[in-house]
Amino acid sequence: MITIEEVLTRGVEQVLPDKKGLAELMARKKIRLYQGFDPSMPSLHLGNLVGLMKLRQFQKLGHEVIFLVGDFTGMIGDPTDKPATRKQLARKQVLENAKSWQGQADRVLNFTGPNAAKIRFNSEWSDKIKAQDLIEIASKLTHQQMIERDMYQDRIKKGAVIHFHELLYPIFQGYDSVAMDVDLEIGGSDQLFNMMIGRTLMKAIKGKEKFVLATKLLVDKEGKKAGKTAGNALFLDSTPENFYSGVMSFPDEVVFLGFELLTEVPLDGLKEEIEKDPMLKKKRLAMEIVKLLWGSKSATNAQNYFEKTFQEKSPTFDISVSAGKSLASTIAPFTSLASVSAAKRLIKQKAIDINGKTITDPSLIIKAGDKIKVGARTFLKATK
Repeated sequence: MITIEEVLTRGVEQVLPDKKGLAELMARKKIRLYQGFDPSMPSLHLGNLVGLMKLRQFQKLGHEVIFLVGDFTGMIGDPTDKPATRKQLARKQVLENAKSWQGQADRVLNFTGPNAAKIRFNSEWSDKIKAQDLIEIASKLTHQQMIERDMYQDRIKKGAVIHFHELLYPIFQGYDSVAMDVDLEIGGSDQLFNMMIGRTLMKAIKGKEKFVLATKLLVDKEGKKAGKTAGNALFLDSTPENFYSGVMSFPDEVVFLGFELLTEVPLDGLKEEIEKDPMLKKKRLAMEIVKLLWGSKSATNAQNYFEKTFQEKSPTFDISVSAGKSLASTIAPFTSLASVSAAKRLIKQKAIDINGKTITDPSLIIKAGDKIKVGARTFLKATK
């Protein structure tokens, strides 16, 4: 049985204003909490799974969990850690991206039954904010607060522009907390600024304390996010085989962190076990994650596939595609963004082999019988 102490410690970077206060509130009442998810892509990814696992823990303790789709803020584009302005998305694209999210998230959260998690869209209230409302909300914040972010200071030093809509992003995201009247917001530690803006607005508008829980990020010693190798980012609508193989590509140093953030495995003594046999423990990590998302049978099949394909060096080109199309069009559905442009980038990066040879021509026509390797983990065979 999970405890309050474990929920507020496992995979947690920090709790603001303090962990003790949140623990006392959770012991006293059922709290309302949420995490926002930015629909810039049609699939939830490994980083999102970290947040889903933390929401799952709170749901198991009986608290009210909200899975918030940032369909309004997604049109603005989160500027966090971006060296340049992000491309804005149309409402249609944002909603299209989020269409299958609940089906992916319900492998981790319960959206039916007792204490069901709720899925909400922040356009529900943000679409109704008038100019007068925005002025009132913005009056609770200062220019100094907004511009102090490191990324903005870096842009100023480099002479790069900061568009005003980027300054509005944390205001609208922060207002989500007020609109839903939550007790707690969860997010990755890279979202701390945005979450703290919500805390400021909650205090100013409702006179209420909002707690902030920042989770650790799944990064290696160089700060690179695990699971984002070229063309093979780990998405929750991937296959169990691809996901298992993707976890097996983690550097050894993030295996313990992977267990901490992405599984429910007890952590006592685990570091020592990993040091003794990192490969064996990495296999267990991959098995635990795939089992959580797709079930035990799929996890076992995925492990068998990995061992035959990568350890025994006998890949099975068992995904059928039609011959007669260009290479870019053929592999597009198997790229991270499921697009021809993403396929062309992969081809340019020399990440595609056909019949054992690296191919750099995206317009090459695929012939029946061609065996195509996409990245490190996807194997296609062309049929008539």
